Amino acid sequence: MNRDNEIKAFVRLLDVMDELRERCPWDRKQTMESLRPLTIEETYELSDAIMEGDYKSVSKELGDLMLHMVFYSKIGKEKGLFDIADVMNLICEKLIFRHPHVFGDVEVSGAGEVVQNWEQLKRKEKDGNKTILSGVPASLPSLVKAYRVQDKVRAVGFDWSEREDVWKKVKEEISEFEAEAVAKLGESGTKSGEGENMKMEMEFGDLLFSLVNAARLYNINPDTALEMTNIKFIKRFGYLEKVATEMDRSIKDMTISEMDAIWEESKKIVG
Repeated sequence: MNRDNEIKAFVRLLDVMDELRERCPWDRKQTMESLRPLTIEETYELSDAIMEGDYKSVSKELGDLMLHMVFYSKIGKEKGLFDIADVMNLICEKLIFRHPHVFGDVEVSGAGEVVQNWEQLKRKEKDGNKTILSGVPASLPSLVKAYRVQDKVRAVGFDWSEREDVWKKVKEEISEFEAEAVAKLGESGTKSGEGENMKMEMEFGDLLFSLVNAARLYNINPDTALEMTNIKFIKRFGYLEKVATEMDRSIKDMTISEMDAIWEESKKIVG
């Protein structure tokens, strides 16, 4: 496999970074801390491009993230902490260690066993996770965190015996939330006082957690699924606004039945 073009492109990026760090006032003043929020933003922009199936933009956003990786490494080198070679070598060593079925003589029956071995190997590493869930970043969005937590405990066998059993838990959590909501708000749904939502929030959190569990058991990424629905809703509501404008109407002045009629039409027009 000829990697000359790939190597040249990567070295070119390193050279460009060196020039920027030396000659550009903005790039020169950046720190790891100042780059952090920008990196998070770039990650979400990559996510958007993937969800939209815009692979030209995927390539562009990957380049932006690659720049950030090189940027952090450049700052690390300047501080005598690490450099890009350390970054690359560390990930290579980790991948080789965690894939003994590829780089060693371990045999696996399938992807499921690979995941189980992966978690066990992580705990054996010198600087590895000391507990099963310690590797889940605290700052992950809650929906993503719930999925990762459940996926990690599944890897060590803490899971439903039959995936259909999860629906009993979902129904149980719906009932518990409904009971708490009625107790706090009454049948009318009128709030009885401030500061009484914590128990409802906890019950609703349990319900969401059980739904994430159901999604995982059916090989659905809940974050991706919810984002698909977000995109669909935004398109349909945009159609509703467009039609209302064409009718010289304000959405606020339309009845719910009028909006529902246009909403049903939007399903045929924008999907």
